Amino acid sequence: MKLKGSCHCGAVTFSLDSDTPYPYQRCYCSICRKTQGGGGYAVNLGGDFHSLKVKGADDVSVYHARLKRKGEKRIHTSTAQRHFCRLCGSALWLYDPTWPDLVHPFASAIDTPLPTPPEYTHLLLDDKAPWVEVKAGRKDKQFGQFPKESLLEWHQRLGFAADD
Repeated sequence: MKLKGSCHCGAVTFSLDSDTPYPYQRCYCSICRKTQGGGGYAVNLGGDFHSLKVKGADDVSVYHARLKRKGEKRIHTSTAQRHFCRLCGSALWLYDPTWPDLVHPFASAIDTPLPTPPEYTHLLLDDKAPWVEVKAGRKDKQFGQFPKESLLEWHQRLGFAADD
């Protein structure tokens, strides 16, 4: 599926191909919540990094989260690159060179109508803010940390993968 997205002010537009366009995965970690999730979580999609085309790239800035692992005193910088519009602050996509073929656009930046998922996965619930109420449906799955099922595996299990 071809996805098109933009920032709020229109300075940045982008497009990419996605075999995993269902916005089913809700991340409650503090990084996603504070950089992108006004409702207490963020929704990331999956896409082909090599298909990403950006207009207005001069107005894109990158943020690397600072992380402190449990049991460690030192703070380290995440390899993940969160891309934002430098003018309006809209979160656009996440790219991590650890997985060079993938890019994760934020569903909130996508202008293309997205399919409605039949179930949701709520992840990193151990990190959610205390004020956030998880609205989980009967079929939804909930995880304190990361689920073992990837974005692609979820789409394949439900018959939504492009090659199905």
